[in-house]
Amino acid sequence: MATKIRLRRMGAKKAPFYRLVVADSRSPRDGRFIEEIGYYNPVQEPEVIEINEEKAIKWLGSGAQPSDTVKALLKKAGVWQKFAENKNVK
Repeated sequence: MATKIRLRRMGAKKAPFYRLVVADSRSPRDGRFIEEIGYYNPVQEPEVIEINEEKAIKWLGSGAQPSDTVKALLKKAGVWQKFAENKNVK
């Protein structure tokens, strides 16, 4: 099963709120997911990015592919650098 880390849109019209989820690559954007690993609120000032680092690194290590937007959010939150450091050490 190919897994992806991607955004799941929630919130009201014109007030989006996203959850970072790990899902099967064949499932729809707002469909079934395996695990929630964080959230992102672009509307609030300043924008809020909350990611559970342990879960994110665990899923990245097991082969889950992040979408382009999620990869940018992981870099912004500092999780991507920790994953890259751990990957080089092992």
